[in-house]
Amino acid sequence: MASKLMDYFNKQPRIGLLSTANNEGLVDAAVFGSPMMVDEKTVVMGLGKNRTFAYLQANPNAVYTIVEEGKTFEEWKGLRVYLRMKEYATSGEGLDNYRKQVAVAAGEDAAAMIHAMVTFEVTEVRPLIDMGQSWEKSV
Repeated sequence: MASKLMDYFNKQPRIGLLSTANNEGLVDAAVFGSPMMVDEKTVVMGLGKNRTFAYLQANPNAVYTIVEEGKTFEEWKGLRVYLRMKEYATSGEGLDNYRKQVAVAAGEDAAAMIHAMVTFEVTEVRPLIDMGQSWEKSV
């Protein structure tokens, strides 16, 4: 089950929407293609010095939504992956190595924009459209 989730989450090309909220309830949603699931309970991604990063420092909970278009409404696929930030690094060897990986995959300019490497714990996975089905049947 976990490897199916990892395969689906890491499939490229894909983009998704990371939704966050600060401690005052203000919300943010931003498009990202870079989050990677490194094991069945851990997601890692790079963030700039932006609203998403600020909101996560105030409230560590987020949702990453992946959507795949279908010909009809019933054929649309996707997942809502609920996350909780465990830690972040704005300096150090881990961040340096992450930037090197991004430079290879997306170029030096993309790597230079990364302010922090963020590690999330997966807390829940739900289908894109929840009609009482499990996430496995929705992808």
